[in-house]
Amino acid sequence: GTLLNVSVSDHDRSDSLLLSWDEPEGGAKGYLLALSSLESGTLLQNGSAGPNATSFWFHGLTPGTRYEIEVTATLACMDTTSQTITAQTSPSAVRNLSLSSGGSSASLRAAWAHGHGRRDGYRLALWHSDSQTLVRNVSLLPSASTFLFDGLLAGSEYALKVSTLAGSSQASTSIHQWTAPSIPTQLRLSPGSSTSLVASWAGAAGAAWLHLELRNLHTQKVSTTLSARRGLTSYTFQHLHPGTQYWLGLSATAGSHTVVGPNATAWTYPLSPGNVTLSSAEEQNSLQARWSIPGGQRDFYLVTLREGEDSIPTRNISVGGDNDHVTFHGLSPGQQYSVQVVVVAGPYRASAHSTAAWTEPQAPSGVSLSSHGSPHSLLASWEEAMGEGYLLALSLAEHPVKNSSLLRGVTSFTYEGLHPGTLYTFEVSTVAGPYTSSPRCISNWTYPLPPEQLTLSNGGRSTSLQASWRAASSGSTGYTGTLWETKSQVQVRNVTVGNDWTNVTLENLVPGRQYTLEMAAVAGPYRSPVRSATDWTYPLAPAGVTLTNTRRPMGLSAFWDKAAGDVDQFHLQLYSKSHAAQRNTSVGPNTHNFTFLGLSPGTQYFLKVTVLAGPYRSSSHFATEWTYPLSLANVSVQPGRKPQELHVSWVESGGGRDHLVQLSVAESLSIIRNVSVPRGVTQLDLEGLVPGSRYRVEIISQAGPHRISSQTAIGYTVPLPPRSLSASPVSTAWALAVHWETAPGHRDGYLLSVLEEGSSAPPRTLEAGKDSTNVTVPQLEPGTCYLVGIWAVVGPYRSLPENITSCTVPAAPTNLSLTNPGSSSELYTSWNKPPGRRDHYRITLYSLSTQSRIQVQTLSADALNCTWTHLEAGSKFAVQVTAVKGSLEASSNNITQWTYPLAPVNLTLGSPVASALVVSWAVVGRGAEGFVVDVGDAASGAPVGHTVLGGDARSHILRSLSPGTRYSVAVSATAGPFHASTPNLTHCTRECDALLA
Repeated sequence: GTLLNVSVSDHDRSDSLLLSWDEPEGGAKGYLLALSSLESGTLLQNGSAGPNATSFWFHGLTPGTRYEIEVTATLACMDTTSQTITAQTSPSAVRNLSLSSGGSSASLRAAWAHGHGRRDGYRLALWHSDSQTLVRNVSLLPSASTFLFDGLLAGSEYALKVSTLAGSSQASTSIHQWTAPSIPTQLRLSPGSSTSLVASWAGAAGAAWLHLELRNLHTQKVSTTLSARRGLTSYTFQHLHPGTQYWLGLSATAGSHTVVGPNATAWTYPLSPGNVTLSSAEEQNSLQARWSIPGGQRDFYLVTLREGEDSIPTRNISVGGDNDHVTFHGLSPGQQYSVQVVVVAGPYRASAHSTAAWTEPQAPSGVSLSSHGSPHSLLASWEEAMGEGYLLALSLAEHPVKNSSLLRGVTSFTYEGLHPGTLYTFEVSTVAGPYTSSPRCISNWTYPLPPEQLTLSNGGRSTSLQASWRAASSGSTGYTGTLWETKSQVQVRNVTVGNDWTNVTLENLVPGRQYTLEMAAVAGPYRSPVRSATDWTYPLAPAGVTLTNTRRPMGLSAFWDKAAGDVDQFHLQLYSKSHAAQRNTSVGPNTHNFTFLGLSPGTQYFLKVTVLAGPYRSSSHFATEWTYPLSLANVSVQPGRKPQELHVSWVESGGGRDHLVQLSVAESLSIIRNVSVPRGVTQLDLEGLVPGSRYRVEIISQAGPHRISSQTAIGYTVPLPPRSLSASPVSTAWALAVHWETAPGHRDGYLLSVLEEGSSAPPRTLEAGKDSTNVTVPQLEPGTCYLVGIWAVVGPYRSLPENITSCTVPAAPTNLSLTNPGSSSELYTSWNKPPGRRDHYRITLYSLSTQSRIQVQTLSADALNCTWTHLEAGSKFAVQVTAVKGSLEASSNNITQWTYPLAPVNLTLGSPVASALVVSWAVVGRGAEGFVVDVGDAASGAPVGHTVLGGDARSHILRSLSPGTRYSVAVSATAGPFHASTPNLTHCTRECDALLA
C-alpha cells in the first residue's frame, strides 16, 4: 500500500469539501472517489479523476455534517491502493440574529434562526462595550434559538457574538445593542434660599446622559436646561425669583433609548413683610392690621389674630398677595390681641408680628351673689370677662361695706363676717388696658339661722302633735315647716308662720303614726338649714281581745282587732297566777292572731295585748282562758292491803283543779263509785270491794270548763285463799290427791304448786277451774315428800297461799335375789335400787323350816345388799325387802333359798345277808331336807343303785346285791339344790345267805 497522503478542507465553504492527495510513486492510471455518510454508511456521491489529478471537489453537501471519503488509485498492472479519511463540512452561521432589550434596563434577549445543515451546538459571548469586558460566555444545545441575558447594567452598550459549532469548525455572527436606561429615582427639588433651588436624585448610573429642564411656572418660561453625563446626582439652580414656583423635568438617554424620568416642583423661599402694626378701627370691637409688601412673588398673605398674653390664635384670614392691610371685626371686648402676617409661597412661609392692642372691655356676665347656706358670708361670682382685672363693691342699704380690686382669672370673692338674714348689694366692673366697663349690680340675702330647740310632742293625744321652738337670734322674715309621715315619707301639710311665732299645734293626725316636722327660718328666698323633730301620736289600744283554747296540745290562740291608726307591733303578754314565768312575744302590725304553744296543761292563763307605736304603748283589757288538762298518765290499779281493797295511783301531767275517780265493775260498765280528789293527790284506796273481782277505773281531770279522761285502767281485788287444804298419797300410783274448800268471793281459777322436797328444780304447777275443790297430782317421784301450795287466781293476781306437805308411797325394790355363796350358814341378799326416795330399807329373813321370822335388818336408803350369817345348815329361808318412807312402805316379793347341808357323819356298812348291805349314818344339827344313797361296784366303778330318802332317814338297806361282792357306798345330805356327801365307803356282801338265815 502506497500512501496517498489524502487531506481535506472546505475553504470556508460549508456545502463543499476539497479532497487533495499526493500522486503515488510510479503514477496512477486514475482515481475513484466515494463519499458516504459517516453515521449510516450510505454512499452519497462518487466520482473519478484522471491520472494527473491531485484534488477533487464534492459539492452539494450538508453543512456541519461528518462524511467518510475513500480515495482509490489505480496503479500499473491493475494494482490499486486506497485510503479512507473522515471529514466534516463547516457549519452555517445563524441567520436573522437580533439582540433587544424589550424596554428592560437589566436584560437583553438574543434570538436567531438556525443556519442550513447540522451543528453540534452554539456558544454565545456577551461583551460590555465600554469596558471591553466579557460579561457572559454560554454554550447552548443545537436546538436553542433564544437566550436571555439578565443582570446587566442599565443604559449600557453590549456586543454579542453567536458561534455555530460543528466539530472543530465554527461559524460566527455578531451584533451590538443597548440596554434601556433606568429612570433616576428620588428626584427632589428644594429651596436653598429665596433665590436658589437644589435638585437631587438617585439611580443616575443607569443612563448614559441625563437631561434637566427648569421652568418658571409663574411665567411658563424655561429658566435653565442642562445635559450631564452618567454619574451626576445633584445640581443647584441660582438667580431665581423669591417666592416663585418652579417645575423641574428629568429624562435619561442610552443609545437610541430615551426614558422620561420623574419631575418635581418647588418654591423658592418668600420674603417676609415689614412694618406690621395693629390698631383700633372705627367700629367697636374691631382692630386693623397693616404691613409693607415685600419683593418677589407669593401666593397670598395669611393674617393670624392672636388673643391674650399666651398669643392663642383666634382668627385666620387669607388675603391676596397684593394686599397690605386687613380689618378684624366682632372681637372679644376687653381682650389683648396681636397679629402675625405670614407670606405664603407654596409650602413656605415668612412671617412678621405686631405689638399688642386692646379692645374695650364689657362688664362681667353671670354675676351672682349667694350665701351657699351660710348665715355670715356671701359668695360673689361672675363669669370670666375679657380684661386685665375687676373692680368690686359691696354695700348695705346704699352704704358701702367693702371695695376690692382683683386680677383677671379670679371669678369669685367671699365676703365674711356679714349679718344673718340681711339683704346686700354687689357691683363688679371689668378693667382692660386703659378701659373700664360699666358695673353690673345684684342683691341677695345672707342665710337666716335655723330655729333652736325644736320639739314635737303628742302630750298623750292620739290625733295631734304640738311643735315648739326658740326664735333665732338674728334676722329672718318668718318660719316655714313641713310635716311628713316618717315611714312613708308622704307630705302631710305645710306650716308657715311669722317670725314672732314659737309654737304651733298640728291636728287631725293618725293615731300611733310617727311624724317628722322639719322647720326652717326664712329670709328672702332662703331657708335656714332644716331642724327636725319626730314623735308618734299616741296609739289606740286593740279591741276584741280573746283567748281561745284551740284543743291543740298545750296551746292557746289569741285574737284581737286592730284599732284605728298605725301600729309598729303588738306585744303579747301571757301569764298564769300559778306559774312565775310568763310568755312575752311581739308580732308585726298586720298580725291579728297568735298561738301560744308549749303551755302548761290545765292552767288558767291571762292575756294582755299591747300596741306599740314608737316609744308609746297602749294595752287592752285582760282576756283569760284555761288550757285543756292533760289526761293523767300511768294510771295504775293495784290490789290493796286487803282482798276487799283496791289501790289506785297516777302521775299528774300538769294543770287542772281536781280529779274525779270513777269505779265500775268491768263486766257491767256501771259506775258503782265516784270519788273526787283535789289536785296534787296522786293515789286513792277503795275499800269494801268483793275479793277476786275485776274492776274498771277511769280518772277525769278538770280545768275550768274543760274535762279530759285518762285511759281506762283495769284492776283486780286479791282473791281469798282456799280453805281446809289436805293432800294424801294415792296408793295405786305415785300421785297425791289434793282437796280444799271454796272461800267467799270470786276467782278465775286455782294455781297449784308442787315442790319436791330438797330439790332445786322449779316447782311443778297445775291449774284448776274456779269451781274445783280437788285435783290429783300424778307422775310424782315415789317415796318423795312434796310441799303443795295452792292459790286462788284472778287476773294476774293470786291470793295468799295455803301450803301442806305430803309424801308419795315409796317404790318397792326390784330384782331381789337370795344367793348361797357356798356356805351352810350364810346367805347373800341383793336388789336393784327402786326409783324415788325412801328413808331406809327393812330386810326380813324368814325360816321356812321353822316357819318363823328369825332376823330383821334395817339398812340405809342407799344400801343394795346384805349378808345373813349363823344360819341353820340345810334350811330353807325366805327374804323380803321393804322400802320405808315415813309411815309409808312398799315391799318386794318374797324370795327363797337354801343353806348348804352338812354331810352325814358316822357312815357304817353292814351285810346282814349275802344280797344286801345295811347303811347307817348320823347327822349334825337339824340335818337335811333329804338323803341320797349311791352304790356302785367298787371294782368296776359302775353305778349299781341310787336311792332318795327323806330328811328323817338315818339308815337304809341295799337289797338285790350280788353276794360276796365289794360295793362302794356314799350317802349325800340334800337341801334344795345343794348336797353334801360322805366319803365313799366300801363293803362286801356276804357270800352265803345261810349265814344270815
